[in-house]
Amino acid sequence: MESPQATVANRAGAAPAPLHGYTANKDAYLRRLKRIEGQVRGIARMVDEDKYCIDILTQVSAVTKALHAVSLGLVEEHIGHCVVGAAAEPDPDLRAEAIDVKVKEAAEAIGRLLR
Repeated sequence: MESPQATVANRAGAAPAPLHGYTANKDAYLRRLKRIEGQVRGIARMVDEDKYCIDILTQVSAVTKALHAVSLGLVEEHIGHCVVGAAAEPDPDLRAEAIDVKVKEAAEAIGRLLR
């Protein structure tokens, strides 16, 4: 359920593009994910070059922590934008449902991260 604040009209008059909580930080997320992608390629190279297993595990741990940091940032953005946006729904009947949906999405995402 998108609120009016969750979309922005395209200047050319095309269909509105959804705004997400992370939109303001999209470039930073993409830079971080490219860095993580490079780390993963480095791990594959280490395996290919028969590097010491503990050194590989150290790098896997670093990538895992980096992905967790991205995940936590996205959860924070979701709560700060999507959940708060749902709370700003002007229609009281829709507001409670919108909040429930967004909070449930956040809880399920956190649950997946903890598995």
